[in-house]
Amino acid sequence: MTRLIGKATSLFAIWTVLGVAWAWLVPAHFVWINQTQIAGQGLISVMLGVIMLGMGLTLSLDDFRRVLAMPRCVGAGVALQFTVMPLAGISFALLFGLEQGLAVGLILVSCCPGGTASNVVTYLARANVALSVTMTMCSTLVAIVLTPMLTGWLGGVYIEIDRWSLFQSMVTIVLIPVVAGVALNALLPDITRRIAVVSPLISVIAIVLIVGAIVGNSKDLIEAYFGVLLLAIFLLHATGFALGYLLPRLMGFGVDECRTMSIEVGMQNSGLGASLASAPSFAAQFANPMQAALAPVPSAISSVYHVVIGSILAGIWGRTKGNDE
Repeated sequence: MTRLIGKATSLFAIWTVLGVAWAWLVPAHFVWINQTQIAGQGLISVMLGVIMLGMGLTLSLDDFRRVLAMPRCVGAGVALQFTVMPLAGISFALLFGLEQGLAVGLILVSCCPGGTASNVVTYLARANVALSVTMTMCSTLVAIVLTPMLTGWLGGVYIEIDRWSLFQSMVTIVLIPVVAGVALNALLPDITRRIAVVSPLISVIAIVLIVGAIVGNSKDLIEAYFGVLLLAIFLLHATGFALGYLLPRLMGFGVDECRTMSIEVGMQNSGLGASLASAPSFAAQFANPMQAALAPVPSAISSVYHVVIGSILAGIWGRTKGNDE
């Protein structure tokens, strides 16, 4: 059963593409997710909290100690995450003259941390999984402050971003679930170990539902901006993967570390971007409701691009063990 769950989880790229295709062809099967609330919270935010809880359940104190064991790698990777992607995001938003909502949405997802799916891709690429897990953990925790700050700074070119509200959302749907997961892992390790077997698959399902909900709800808007939007988001991730590899090589890191950083930088937590952009408090910042509806769209498309590009790289790199030759 564990092997079957692991196999199903490793096919997350296929599930994401199929989920998006399903939402595109039959939007009604997914739009209900946008309209559902649990305890006053939107279902998308709740599902993102479940994903973050699942991440916390897989973390232990040893994961935090690993930061001290590889400080240069982790520091360089996290620094690239929050410089390369945000700068690429604002650059492509301006270059393509994106509509206000699309531009802010693109900047928001570019300022998000690395996604947990990157750990699976790193494993398939036969790169440094320990570094990947550590970078994801660190970028997620740092993002609680940096995502609101960078989004407010760069997105301020288009609208005034309420950074405090964005920070509160990050605490609610990222920090609290992750801390809760780590605490459960420390206090109830046996129970947590059993839950952690299925939590990655649950996270994959939740991501597919979130992305499907955004695509299904925004199909008409996506069609209206199809060409330029797809190109801008593709270039965002292509830049992340490329510079995430080349810059560490120039810094003198080994091939395995460079591959890992490329994957971490190129793959964003698009589910987080979609959840934040879908929040009523974020939508209220736009004077035009249509622009507010456009904001979550880049995150939905981003989720497809980064898993497809990451999976292709994993397929190529996975055939050869990295070395310094």
